[in-house]
Amino acid sequence: MHKYSWLRILRTGLSIVFLLLTLILFINPSQWLPPKFIHAVTWLQFTPSLIKFSVQAGIATLGFLVVILITLVFGRIYCAGICPLGTIQDIISWIHRRFLRQKPLKYAKASYFLRYSLLLISLISFLAGTTFLISLLDPFSNFGRIMSNLVRPLFFLGSNGVADFMESRNVFMLAKTYYKGFYAASFAYSAVFLLILGWLSWFHGRLFCNTLCPVGALLGIVSKVSFFRISLDRKACNSCGHCSRVCKAQCIDVKSREVDISRCVSCFNCLNVCPSDGVYYKHSSGKETLKAKPVDREAGNQRRTILRAMFLFSAFITSRAMATRIKGGEKPTTVQDEKKQVPTPPGSESHLKFNRTCTSCHLCISVCPTQVLQPSFLQYGLQGFLQPYMDSHSGFCNFECDLCGQVCPTGAIRPLLPEVKKLTQIGIARFIKENCVVYTDNTDCGACSEHCPTKAVNMVKYRGQLTIPEVNDKICVGCGACEYACPTRPYRAIFVEGNEIHHLADMPVQEEIKLKKTEEDFPF
Repeated sequence: MHKYSWLRILRTGLSIVFLLLTLILFINPSQWLPPKFIHAVTWLQFTPSLIKFSVQAGIATLGFLVVILITLVFGRIYCAGICPLGTIQDIISWIHRRFLRQKPLKYAKASYFLRYSLLLISLISFLAGTTFLISLLDPFSNFGRIMSNLVRPLFFLGSNGVADFMESRNVFMLAKTYYKGFYAASFAYSAVFLLILGWLSWFHGRLFCNTLCPVGALLGIVSKVSFFRISLDRKACNSCGHCSRVCKAQCIDVKSREVDISRCVSCFNCLNVCPSDGVYYKHSSGKETLKAKPVDREAGNQRRTILRAMFLFSAFITSRAMATRIKGGEKPTTVQDEKKQVPTPPGSESHLKFNRTCTSCHLCISVCPTQVLQPSFLQYGLQGFLQPYMDSHSGFCNFECDLCGQVCPTGAIRPLLPEVKKLTQIGIARFIKENCVVYTDNTDCGACSEHCPTKAVNMVKYRGQLTIPEVNDKICVGCGACEYACPTRPYRAIFVEGNEIHHLADMPVQEEIKLKKTEEDFPF
């Protein structure tokens, strides 16, 4: 065994562990894993941790700082072993190499302009108050969307098939789960992203990490001054090219005997293939001082890069400003509701704060037991593309539940105490009498009132013995149970209008039950 083989084995084991743990989070975590365990797994994910630190500094938000410190010492270990999207790319490349005889990779010049332009625009857009671009490129968020929109439905399909098979043999140990989360925009984006990622990995290894990923670009800058790094020994190296062929980052130039440290993801593949021990992994102070490779493109076009980046950012802001909100409900009905905005999850505090800090990783969507959280299209406008919203047609917010706030990795949804959660008003129910079956069909209903946890929807006298809903705005919390239970289609007779800023509702009045006194000890 090669003297450096243990490094590659350790890196491979680390990447498999993090991939499996993160995969489980997006399958069905509400039944398997406690929130503390979920936080332990997501703590080292760079982008969520950094955004959470920007809104609530504390020990629980310092995972990104640990990643930076690790990078300063060992290089881009995060990209090689902690990032689950990086492991997916490695699996795709391994399949191509192992079963289809992939042509050896070759050294490729870095796309510095595209790489640092995307990083610059991502940082500026975040400072401007939107996570739109970050959410589209962030590796953890994209991994979450792939798992939530593509893998999770297949998991439910398989588990329900097993449940049916067991029930046919009178074994009722496995419960069925009905998936309500198929949204065309979210599914299409996840599928297209996976196809693009797969194509890049199939032919170019870690090209996404070193060209499009803002986390990879930022950690690449940090890794330039890392203490340990991959290097080539000018005396021992004979430029055979073995190391360059297995370099998934395509960053080893055997002709000049140099390694582009900013693109090296510390996979350690090159350490095991060199026949002359010309590749080593040592601290920077103990290696030969090499001349820096001239990067004429970066130096000569620095001003042009900044101007182009600002132009792209201006175009982005313009497109964001032109985005319009769409109304709830898509099909024509007798009376269309006038839902101006959808509710955001309890603990998100406001639309503005939520849109600025959510990266659309869909972890809250995966953990929601009633599946009321669903990926948005343009419900928040373009800046909130794919961010979760409360879809009361799919489910309702459980009065006792606060799982989304407990697992959110960015702090976009904060955990609430049970007594605060029950009074947090994320919206207010609005009643459309012309759509109600009591009005149209002169028949009893009351489904909305029966499902209202605060009794904000009360049935009042209407005609004869009939009763019709009436909403008490002061105690309504906007949970959506009334809208979900309403039987009218396609538009409900009652819907929830989201609050721009969350409020605290009044405490519901509890009626005392009075018992009639009787002289008998046992009146029955």
